[in-house]
Amino acid sequence: MGRPTRSKINQLLSKWPQGTVAVQAELTKLHVSKQLTVKYQKGTWLKRIGRGAFMRADDSADWMGGVYAIQQQLKLPIHPGGKTALQLQGYAHFVPLGKNYPVWLLGAANCKLPLWFKTYSWGMAIQYSAAKLFLDGEKLGLVGHSIGSYSIEISSPERAILEVLNFVPGDQSFAEARLLMEGLTTLRPRLVQQLLECCNSVKVKRLFLYLADSCQHPWLKKINLSKVDLGHGKRMIVKGGHWDAKYKITVPSEPS
Repeated sequence: MGRPTRSKINQLLSKWPQGTVAVQAELTKLHVSKQLTVKYQKGTWLKRIGRGAFMRADDSADWMGGVYAIQQQLKLPIHPGGKTALQLQGYAHFVPLGKNYPVWLLGAANCKLPLWFKTYSWGMAIQYSAAKLFLDGEKLGLVGHSIGSYSIEISSPERAILEVLNFVPGDQSFAEARLLMEGLTTLRPRLVQQLLECCNSVKVKRLFLYLADSCQHPWLKKINLSKVDLGHGKRMIVKGGHWDAKYKITVPSEPS
């Protein structure tokens, strides 16, 4: 019995990207039953990190290896977004970050993080939001991001900055959002246009346009605002701030 089992575990490990998590449903697809999974744990081939989730015993995985399992195996519409996506793509190197800055994961409305992912200690705080920021645009603006032997989907810079602005002024400061916008000099107008048309937050769209305008980004001139629903009435980010008549929004006053 040892030889077939050894052969099966070798086949399993050969198909298992290094640095990633595997869930039991995926192991079952690879002909590794729950009973066999238990044997592999006792045989020091696998280590359990939560209910129905495993790592290779000779390997380790960070939160991105967990996201790989969420996206590729469980097929859940969850992705790294906002400031985390900008950091992964090198757009936030000039923004001061704490040692244990949180990882932002975003999901479709009513989509929950798997319990094993929530309870495992990844070594950093995980912030998760399932707010529906885009109408009919669940995959719009997502891009592949390679990590060694595997890849995950994250927000493009165009989508990520809109996700950042969705958390202003609560979990995200206006000042930091502005710094992030200043670095986005090469956004793709066509994708920005699509995202603005799909975005269902008037506040986010107005704040995005205000910041892009104040940063004088050339790509903004290519956006057709007649196709973007900017709503009616006023929007207020802070009380007693600067009123911008063009976008009808009150933002923090610029430092003198």
